[in-house]
Amino acid sequence: MRAILTEADLHDFLQVTFPQVKDDFAVERLTPEGIVLRLMVSDKHLRPGGTVSGPSMFGLADVAFYFALMSRIGPEALAVTTNVAIDFLRKPMPDADLLGEARILKIGRQLASGDVLIRSEGQDEVVARAGLTFSIPSMKSAARVG
Repeated sequence: MRAILTEADLHDFLQVTFPQVKDDFAVERLTPEGIVLRLMVSDKHLRPGGTVSGPSMFGLADVAFYFALMSRIGPEALAVTTNVAIDFLRKPMPDADLLGEARILKIGRQLASGDVLIRSEGQDEVVARAGLTFSIPSMKSAARVG
């Protein structure tokens, strides 16, 4: 499925819809399969020992897949995570941003599935891998909420 939102559209969507984390993430680029999203690592993302925390990497995986999905279906703020499995494979590089490469494997009428590979910037080795499923609300349920 081809992207219908641009990188600039996704940036604007992040700024307006999720102002609480707008300074943590940046859209690097759209890909044929999804998106590459940057987590701009700061002290708040570190755990004792100076490595990026698991919850921060989880957040990158979740937001990266969410944005990959938004790029294909449009700005549907009510799409939600229904399942995530994440493997932490190795320690991220110190003092480096993380890049989450999200790949959409399937978009159905109600569910979308895919994966995210997380790497330290400038490194080829994957530091974490996540498989995700999102629920896509129907127009009827979205109308009831709004």
